[in-house]
Amino acid sequence: MIQSVLVQRCILTARLVPRDRRWRRSSASEFSGALMAMARMGSRSGDDDHEHSKDLGSNPKIVNLRLLIGADGWEKCWEEGLTPWDLGQPTPIFTHLLQTGNLPKGRVFIPGCGSGYDVVAIAGPERYVVGLDISHSAIKKAEKLSSSLPNASYCTFVAADFFTYQPSELFDLIIDYTFFCALDPSMRPDWAKKIGDVLKSDGELLTLMFPIGDEAGGPPYSVSVPAYEKVLNPIGFKLISVVDNELAIEPRKGREKLGRWKKVHSKSSL
Repeated sequence: MIQSVLVQRCILTARLVPRDRRWRRSSASEFSGALMAMARMGSRSGDDDHEHSKDLGSNPKIVNLRLLIGADGWEKCWEEGLTPWDLGQPTPIFTHLLQTGNLPKGRVFIPGCGSGYDVVAIAGPERYVVGLDISHSAIKKAEKLSSSLPNASYCTFVAADFFTYQPSELFDLIIDYTFFCALDPSMRPDWAKKIGDVLKSDGELLTLMFPIGDEAGGPPYSVSVPAYEKVLNPIGFKLISVVDNELAIEPRKGREKLGRWKKVHSKSSL
């Protein structure tokens, strides 16, 4: 019965989202990040989550989010193909950076990767990309997508909680898009700490900031450059550049900024 209600909510979401395929990428990572937030607060039962488990009853925002989406409902949406947020192609600005030689080389990490289009677009001999998502169904879809491509050996997908994930090696580049904004603002310091832990001492963080503004509620929760600086500066990150995203999809024009950050001293625990 519960799953049936959740599926109905997914269908309702599909009806509310514009049919323009350019819009579909957004909610995938937003909801994925939100579910990771719930996992961080103890919504998963895996042994590796016990360290961070907390009483959900003490966090009404997480409780409400769980009622609205629910981890099982998220899985059901992927199983049934009820994913109107899935763009079905890479994010334009990332493709542009790749084609113009403005994307760092090495090991790349994309949390909240969804069906993996950005992962496979970036992967190649110069970049080994790890895509992470809390949804096993999303990861299976991403693996299927990559398996038929010639660059499949240059990427891998992991179904895991971002906050408890421990990579075998640190990353040269981390790309965050519609992930930071999906987390409750109270969890942003934890997000920053994890980013710092898995990024190399000379690594770069690429943040496609959305939605820029001051609207109440979420997800997605409104973001700003100062909001990122507040949690990243104390752990040794410096904002190198920030520009408006001129290649933003139509519904997001004027509400996205591309920020590039350098890690000026190591805080890694690995």
